[in-house]
Amino acid sequence: MSLATARHPAPAPLELAIDGMSCAACVGRVERALRAVPGVGRADVNLATNRATVEIAGGPAAASTLIAALDAVGYEATLRAEPGAAATDREQAARTAEQAGLKRSVILAALGTLPLLVIEMGAHLSDAWHHELAGRFGESNLKLAAFLLASFVLVGPGRRFFVKGGQALWRLAPDMNSLVMLGAGAAFAYSTVASFAAHLLPAGAQYTYFETGAVIVTLILTGRWFEARAKGRTSEAIRRLVELAPKTARVLRDGVEADIDIGEVRVGDLVLIRPGERIPVDGEVTEGSSLIDEAMITGEPLPVRKTPGDAVIGGTVNGSGSFRFVARQVGADTLLARIVATVEAAQGAKLPIQALVDRVTLWFVPAVMALAAVTFAAWLAFGPQPALSHALVAAVAVLIIACPCAMGLATPTSIMVGTGKAAELGILFRRGEALQSLSQARIVAVDKTGTLTQGRPELTDIALTGGFAEDEVLALVAAVEARSEHPVAAALVAAATARGLAWGEARDFTAEAGLGVRAMVSGHAVAVGSDRLMAASGIDMTPFANKAAELGDAGRTPLYAAIDGRLAAILAVADPLKPTTAGVIASLRRLGQRIVIVTGDNERTANAVARPLGIDEVVAQVLPTDKADVVRSLQAGGETLAFVGDGINDAPALAQADIGIAIGTGTDIAIETADLVLISGDLAGVARAIALSRATMANIRQNLGWAFGYNILLIPVAAGALYPAFGLTLSPVVASLAMALSSVSVLTNALRLRRFRGDGL
Repeated sequence: MSLATARHPAPAPLELAIDGMSCAACVGRVERALRAVPGVGRADVNLATNRATVEIAGGPAAASTLIAALDAVGYEATLRAEPGAAATDREQAARTAEQAGLKRSVILAALGTLPLLVIEMGAHLSDAWHHELAGRFGESNLKLAAFLLASFVLVGPGRRFFVKGGQALWRLAPDMNSLVMLGAGAAFAYSTVASFAAHLLPAGAQYTYFETGAVIVTLILTGRWFEARAKGRTSEAIRRLVELAPKTARVLRDGVEADIDIGEVRVGDLVLIRPGERIPVDGEVTEGSSLIDEAMITGEPLPVRKTPGDAVIGGTVNGSGSFRFVARQVGADTLLARIVATVEAAQGAKLPIQALVDRVTLWFVPAVMALAAVTFAAWLAFGPQPALSHALVAAVAVLIIACPCAMGLATPTSIMVGTGKAAELGILFRRGEALQSLSQARIVAVDKTGTLTQGRPELTDIALTGGFAEDEVLALVAAVEARSEHPVAAALVAAATARGLAWGEARDFTAEAGLGVRAMVSGHAVAVGSDRLMAASGIDMTPFANKAAELGDAGRTPLYAAIDGRLAAILAVADPLKPTTAGVIASLRRLGQRIVIVTGDNERTANAVARPLGIDEVVAQVLPTDKADVVRSLQAGGETLAFVGDGINDAPALAQADIGIAIGTGTDIAIETADLVLISGDLAGVARAIALSRATMANIRQNLGWAFGYNILLIPVAAGALYPAFGLTLSPVVASLAMALSSVSVLTNALRLRRFRGDGL
């Protein structure tokens, strides 16, 4: 299976790991910086993975230019290595270090904030407690202690907000850190003046809010810690895939066995496998045999017997036997590595729905700062006394409540979890955009042979005209069909072989797509194919009219053989349905899909297959070159269409469809043309993929509804919209708690997709 080729050829994208992004505003800023670099064709940034995918002329050689461009706007970036165990280990280590650092910061901030709350909030809540503290320690000492504790929290654990937020403000590109810096910094500065230069403030406005700045920092750090832990769980699917590959391989070089790092295995190495081991790379068995558990790829629970000449796949598990194989694909070329790369590419995709978020967040932070300034001025002009104190509290609450973290995480986290879950179910989204398109699909068009059926037809009938012998005709037919790779050809050759027939060499072989084949065999001109091939050759098929109708009604595909220009025989092949086909069709109908069979078979045979399955429409006798036209005509009604196929002749239709779904057991060209690959070849994956895409898009809409609704509802409350009618305001402390919980809520909601099973569709 080949998964490396993109649907539309483009420069190989670079992956950059970016440090310093904290919100949706950062995403927009990084994308603008990357797109401004000459030669960049596309740049997509993912806040959930902290990565950027960039298409740029010059490829990896241009990475330094991109890194410099990001450094100029305040973000550190590194070129990400190819997917693999080493890269994943490094990223896992970085995530673990980040979580540990945030945990330390939260503990330190809490140690400074808790006594500060006792001093400040306790005094506000109880006059007796205030007098007790003042009498025991002295008013000035309490103010000094509060100042020192708040300074410790803001300068220590909270330093990151002031450094990054200040740098962003200096560049006139404020972000979430800037909002926290302004909110916490304003509360601290006001409190410092009220504590040590109270005469500068109006009478009655000498309140202190040291605890406000400290609590803001503590709660937001706590939110980031929980967020980092949740983001780590969104990438577990990738980690589990990578862990399928062993770290080492035992190879035989120059007659010496040695255990070497998996990254050092080269194409052509002879690899030794012992009982119970995982196979390290893809290859071909050269000696020995064993049963291999390939469930990770095929989903089939029964192990597969491997003998010399058979292919083995890296990551699969050996049974009780031992064998040797020669390495054919290593490193990034193995099937497992390509699957990981495909999943990562889909996880980093930016869906069309994300465009709304990008447009809003482009001006969101500057708009919030402007709103905070307006709020401050309004309270100062029209608020009750002490107006300055009320104005400060309201402005700080607006700055803190509106941090756009949740908006930036709403879409990418759902995509990460959804595509990761799909990979676990044997569904590979080769293009992340297909996740959204598939959720909108209302028509599923399917090829018949190899998709609905086993793809292994068998000869069931043969009837002759006068003057021909059965074995003679079958031998001539087999000689011609032996040159073809079509499944029907294999069935005819297998039937002749089973009878022990011998045949001569076919010369001047020609294949007419969708019609049949011709060749010269032992001096005879032989043509084998459909009624259209016979008609094009001017051969009368009337003698077999009734027989053809009978075979078609029985669901068998009739073929004709002509020898030296004379109709010689009618043959029929039958391709049994896959065991899962009926259940899958029923599931698709429950999902509201209109199902269409598009096949090259004659209409009578196709209808015989479609009727008991409840297929809505049959388009039969379609040439491979015309399948794309059929898809185009089905799209004319404006409904989104998914096409499912597995053969070379399906590639044009897969490319034309809104979503092309390739059966993973099919040909490379079909897989490379598709948007979605069912690795195991199980058609049930189509229904699961549609259901999962709908669940993922519903999850994204829930996240966006929460993120935007949270801001739409709470920003006016923070600004004081409820004060005139109800006397209610929003404390900056409550605002910081709500802001932290909003991001965690979005991530937690996205993680619910990990429970998707797709059972009972």
